Amino acid sequence: MAKQFNAKTFNEEAFGRYMQAVPDVKRNKLLESGAVTGNAELRNLFANQTGSYFGTIPFYGNLDQTEPDNYDGSTDISADSTVTYTQGVFVYGRAKGWTEKDFSYDITGGVDFMSNVRDKLIKYWYNVDQDTLLAILKGIFSMTGKGNVDFVNNHTNNIAQLIDDAAAKVGPTSLNTTIQKACGDNKGVFNLAIMHSQVSTNLENMNLIERLKYTDAQGIQRDLELYTWNGRLVIVDDSMPTVVVDAKYIRCDKSVQGAKLVKESGASGDGEVNKADVVGDISDIAADEYVYLLPQHTEYTTYVLGNGAINLEDIGAKVPYEMARDPKKNGGEDTLYTRKRKAVAVPGFSWTNKSVASLSPTKAEIENPSNWELINDGSTSAKKYYDHKAIAIARIISRG
Repeated sequence: MAKQFNAKTFNEEAFGRYMQAVPDVKRNKLLESGAVTGNAELRNLFANQTGSYFGTIPFYGNLDQTEPDNYDGSTDISADSTVTYTQGVFVYGRAKGWTEKDFSYDITGGVDFMSNVRDKLIKYWYNVDQDTLLAILKGIFSMTGKGNVDFVNNHTNNIAQLIDDAAAKVGPTSLNTTIQKACGDNKGVFNLAIMHSQVSTNLENMNLIERLKYTDAQGIQRDLELYTWNGRLVIVDDSMPTVVVDAKYIRCDKSVQGAKLVKESGASGDGEVNKADVVGDISDIAADEYVYLLPQHTEYTTYVLGNGAINLEDIGAKVPYEMARDPKKNGGEDTLYTRKRKAVAVPGFSWTNKSVASLSPTKAEIENPSNWELINDGSTSAKKYYDHKAIAIARIISRG
């Protein structure tokens, strides 16, 4: 096994094929769900142009659904023009190396540490890709401005702000309500939910999700950390976003237990609060309104994705895997270098590349909402935007 990693005999092509053949159930299920797909047009775009880090894909918009004219022999026929959109897409590159000393092999009686690196590579790069997907989702849900907020508001179901703790957690109607709010009668496009284990545990306790099973090579049936929820595949992953929210005031009806009357000043007793103490949480609060002090809590984000929600295409690097040997350093050591370049397109969104410092955006730059916008026709006056109901991306923010 050690010879496979010797710098002189290392076969980069064979090693790459081996990496692709290693099974990774979690990653495979994510790809099989259809939520993250390849894109031949994306691959061809970056294969055929000189600057292969940022590009645009043109496509036609739908016809405006305006009223037709009355065909009565005397009414003139009006004519609309079609709209052309362009979508910005990008490539990110990542690289990583691992070094193991010859002495480590000798002192442990022949333990092949570099072989262990090889076995963990698939998991490592899967996690990198997932971090990128989360950065993309964070970026598009942080967008502001006309058109963009239509997507953010309609594709977000925030139940974490509800006063009742049970209602603020996911329940029997949470998923269906979210996808209907996002896409209306097109809600059938959603087929995957990715959630924190706290959220999945709550669903399990209510018998709302079912664990999937698989049969291994020995014919033994095993449970997966994969489930279905209302017919949608569920992946449980504690890397899903969580945030601790400090206690804050929210508006409420005066009938709510614990409601406080907002006073311009001079509040007294548990049933009143001064406006000055509330305005930091509710900037437009007015005297004589009622508020409730929501205790500190943790908010969990569950993402719901549909077919082709994100296009991720591996466009390769010149040398994706490479071994190097330094016979003198530390008595001799081998280093495995890996390189990845992947192209990204998110249907419905355009990568603007406005705030990117190099030829490969960092994770922080992918999260930056200034680099994203809802696809539009580029008009300087009344812009026409991509229909957000055609975008199979939504999120549920809950307290568990």
